[in-house]
Parts: sequence; structure tokens; C-alpha cells
Amino acid sequence: MTDANSNPRSHPIDPASLAALPRTSGIYIFKGEGALPLYIGKSVDIRSRVLAHLRADDEADMIAQSRRVEYIETAGEIGALLLEARRIKEQSPLFNIRLRRSRKLCTIRLSQEAGAIMPLVVSGRDVHIGQVDGLYGLFSSVHAAHNKLRELADQHRLCLGLLGLEKISNRGCFGLQVRTCLGACIGKEDRRAHDQRLCSALKDMQVHAWPFTGAVDLVEQSGNWIQRHRIQNWCYQGTWCSRSQQGSGHSQQTFDLDTYKILVKPIMMGTARVEPTR
Repeated sequence: MTDANSNPRSHPIDPASLAALPRTSGIYIFKGEGALPLYIGKSVDIRSRVLAHLRADDEADMIAQSRRVEYIETAGEIGALLLEARRIKEQSPLFNIRLRRSRKLCTIRLSQEAGAIMPLVVSGRDVHIGQVDGLYGLFSSVHAAHNKLRELADQHRLCLGLLGLEKISNRGCFGLQVRTCLGACIGKEDRRAHDQRLCSALKDMQVHAWPFTGAVDLVEQSGNWIQRHRIQNWCYQGTWCSRSQQGSGHSQQTFDLDTYKILVKPIMMGTARVEPTR
């Protein structure tokens, strides 16, 4: 086993706190002189990941301010990810940048009028993200959503005018003049063919609607230890733990991008153990 004291770079961290680190899933918390955390991370091997931090040249400032490392074990990786995301948002550690703030989101919704499709950028306040079908992409701003549409237009030869990103003159859009548009804006290309390419381009960005009728438990188990993570509409409602025979009091009220990213793949691909709520 690698010993923390064998690391050639000296550090001020209490060696007893390093020696206590387990080789299990969970989160770890670097703390300094005060009570607030400097950094919160997660791993399926807490001890190994923390020791890697001690060897990282670009983390020398954080290590220099650290005095001890604490940890919380979880029964699996998803529980560690959920706990990490929640703790970072609650405590805003100095050296965590990602996950620190809850973001206001925009998404793309397809509107149909007279048989034609138009992408509209809508605020997450105006649609129930994660609860309805027909939404594509999650963006931090309208500008970011428009940039993605421009990128798709370039890749799939879509008309920026028909995407609502520029005006269409009698001569068509600017893209037609430079031959990046196939002419759907002036009837040179069938509008249905254009809209079909748009839908195909957006398909990989689909925001999945919650696939269950209500809340479910995502179950993780390590030996005899079981944790049940309550999820509804992609919102994390808390965790029941067989060790303590208690549940956490946390409950998300609104859609959260980081939670969705953690949950969507294992749930939609069926790799997670999901059970009805008890």
C-alpha cells in the first residue's frame, strides 16, 4: 500500500487523517484551519484519490492550506456523485469551481406552424424540464443555445433564417449566398427535408422526460450495506441508509443539471438498480 508519508513533497496535513482514509466509494473533504471545506471530491477509492491530490503539482496551493482530510463513505459511485454535488452547492468550497452554483437553464423546444418546424430557445422557468418531451439541450444562456444552433447549421447545412437566427431577404438568407444553406428559405430545397435534418441533428441532445409515473429508489449495495436514493422527475429527494436505518433530509425542489447528468445514463440505459418506492 502506498504510504502518504512516502510522498517526496512535504505537506501540513495531519498524517492520522490520511491513514484513516478507506479504499471505498464516497466523498473526501480537504479542510484547513476553519470549519469550512477547501475542496470536496468523490471517488470509488477514497484513499487512492486523495493521495493522487498530494502528488499533483497544480494543486500545491490547496494542499498547502489543508490541515486534515475527512470522508463520508457511500455504498456506490452514484451515491458519491450525488453527495458530492449536493455538498459543493451547499458549502461552496474555495477550490471547487465545477458544481458550485445552481445554474439557470435554457433549452430548445421545437414549434410547429403550418407544417414547418421552428426551434425556440425557452427558459427553464417556462417549461418543466425533465418532465415533458420535445426539449433539446441544456444551456446556461440564450447565447449558448444560439451558438449551438449555429454549430448545427454549419454541420448539417441548415438555414440560419429558418432557425430564427438571421433575417431572410428576397434573395434568401446569407448562407444561401455563400452556399452553406441548401435553399429551403426560398423553396429551392423542400422544407420537410430541411426540418428532417434539423430533427436528426437535435436527436442526440434530447432531454429525457422522467420515465416513471412517480418517485423511484435507485438502490446501491456494498456487501450487506444498502443505500436507497429517492429520485423523482430527475430530482434527488434524499438517501435512506441501512446502517443508520434513517434517511437524509435533503430534497431538491427544482430540476438540477448536475443531478440530471449523474442519473440520466444509468437510468435510461438500465444499468442502475431501480425499484418502486416503499
